[in-house]
Amino acid sequence: MSERPGDGHSGESNREVEALKAEIRRHDYLYYVEARPEVADGEYDQLYRRLVEIEAAHPELVTPDSPTQRVGSEVRSELPSVRHTASMLSLDSTQDQDELLRFDERVRKALGEEVEYLLEPKLDGASVELVYEHGVLVRAVTRGNGLEGEEITENVRTVPSLPLRLREAVRPAPAFLAIRGEVIMYLSAFEALNQRMVERGAEPYVNPRNSASGSLRQLDPRVTAERPLEILAFDVLSVRGASFAHDHEVVRALREWGLCIPERVERAVSVDEILEYHRRYAADRDSLDYEIDGVVIKVNDLVARAAMGATSHHPRWALAYKFEPRKEITRIERIAISVGRTGRLTPVALMRPVQVGGVTVSRASLHNREEVARKDVRAGDKVRIQRAGDVIPQVVERIEEAGVDRGPPFEMPGECPACGTPVIEDGPATVCPNRFGCPAQLKGRLVHFASRSGLDIEGLGNETANMLVDRELVRDLADLFRLRAADLMPLEGFAEKSAQKLAEAIEDKKHVDIHRFLYGLGIPEVGATVARDLALHFRDFRSIMDASAEELEVVEGIGPIMSEKITGFFEDERNRVHIEAVLAQGMDLIAPEVVGESTLAGRRFVFTGGLPSMSRPEAKKLVESAGGRITGSVSRETDYVVAGAEAGSKLERARKLGVTILDEAALVELLRAAGVDLP
Repeated sequence: MSERPGDGHSGESNREVEALKAEIRRHDYLYYVEARPEVADGEYDQLYRRLVEIEAAHPELVTPDSPTQRVGSEVRSELPSVRHTASMLSLDSTQDQDELLRFDERVRKALGEEVEYLLEPKLDGASVELVYEHGVLVRAVTRGNGLEGEEITENVRTVPSLPLRLREAVRPAPAFLAIRGEVIMYLSAFEALNQRMVERGAEPYVNPRNSASGSLRQLDPRVTAERPLEILAFDVLSVRGASFAHDHEVVRALREWGLCIPERVERAVSVDEILEYHRRYAADRDSLDYEIDGVVIKVNDLVARAAMGATSHHPRWALAYKFEPRKEITRIERIAISVGRTGRLTPVALMRPVQVGGVTVSRASLHNREEVARKDVRAGDKVRIQRAGDVIPQVVERIEEAGVDRGPPFEMPGECPACGTPVIEDGPATVCPNRFGCPAQLKGRLVHFASRSGLDIEGLGNETANMLVDRELVRDLADLFRLRAADLMPLEGFAEKSAQKLAEAIEDKKHVDIHRFLYGLGIPEVGATVARDLALHFRDFRSIMDASAEELEVVEGIGPIMSEKITGFFEDERNRVHIEAVLAQGMDLIAPEVVGESTLAGRRFVFTGGLPSMSRPEAKKLVESAGGRITGSVSRETDYVVAGAEAGSKLERARKLGVTILDEAALVELLRAAGVDLP
């Protein structure tokens, strides 16, 4: 029988709780800091479950530093701003060895010839202030502007390696302690996270630093708890109840209190020793499991630091000696599989972040299994990359490494990583056939369905679609129309007003033009123009669903290949089931209005440039209402090019081909002659 608060066993429970907390903290320290666990996961879980059980029976025994309080609380509406206990200054930095020499000269001039430095890696993460009172973590704040930042205590509490109570086995905890630390994400954890993101159909993160920073600032601490974060402590900003003469003593104290510290912290007394430390770290940079962009040089004597002081921007007693940025050559950490809206499985190279043309690149599409085989790239390979057209990252080639054992050849999976459905091969492509049931495809389909050419649902973009599917609020397209504001409010970034607005926008789109609904379904070969042509010809959605290939080919521009794709889509029983489920939500599909016997029926229009008094979508809709067709490129089949301000190359091509060119006034006159009722 469970104990109840206030019964005669509460004193015994209190003793057991304190013993369990101490034991769990010890195992956390051994596992996360020392990397030498003493017990198996099952034994640890038993201790943890027992603590949860007692705290559930005796809520009065739950304390903020309990190991059970790591997982975040409820979603907050905003992150409050908090002033730091001491300024968190930036570091002066250089890549120039001469600047390093001048720094050393300035320090020696200020302090005398005998100077000792403390050297440590310059971690590429997000700085935070951690405040402990009597050994208990009470506050965590982002660096912000250096004077104040955002309070992220609940988020930081989810980081497993961070002690909620300082260890006091070797050194007593001071009454007050403010620590500066760096939140990082190890590269192995970052790549694993990105692989999960890619396989779920979500956009992967650009680099570990941005991922760590974004994770810290989540309004929902439960999201932060899912991210593999680490906090390395490296400085004491303020302390009461302890004192230190040198920085290396600070580092030792931080370690003894149970905090993780940067590795390879060393002391040096000369520039030559600093350069050697820098050289060794630069040589090891590609083999490290964390991102660094240089090394930090700090005067070790804390009294001497105080004497040197600081500018408004940086301390005079420290310098960041940075590495040259990586350029063009990097290493593939792993190859993940992305599942797109159409079900195509795309291998994606997840790489160590590298600068290419001033842009950080950490991933590149490998397109398909044949492309991977042709380039013969594997996880672990060193590769040269470029940005095609200065935009799209691509792996150019593998760089041979003598004496290096390569990983196994890449193979496409036999099942979809997002839903487990056996994949099929379609030429060089590998495809998941679970069109509407695959969560990765569903995310893309939701975005496509809600896009401007589709149902045009404002507020339903990639991020919201990902949350809806991940939280299982939307398991198929039909679920979209079952959403209510109350379902949306718990989602990150939503409040009552925004949730109500999106719910109303979705409800409004139950009344939608046939061509928008057709386009939104993502039927192969059916773009916006084909969808309009089908709607104009059949004027009824079910007629399009049931049309034979021969009936479809009557529509101008639809040939045998396109008709086969369309009929194949609608003949697939799984597709029909999902479409019928959407239609059952009260959809009202509106047939297009067509002016009878229009002189513009079937005429091809191309638009370029901006019109003075109407938007391009409005002008296109007027043309289509008269039976005209909108195309994207100018050819000999084009009847009219409507040119406005800043018209591009399409206008020049129209002149060369002798195509009739219209300005807005001429277009209006043409539409009126065709019987279009203009405002």
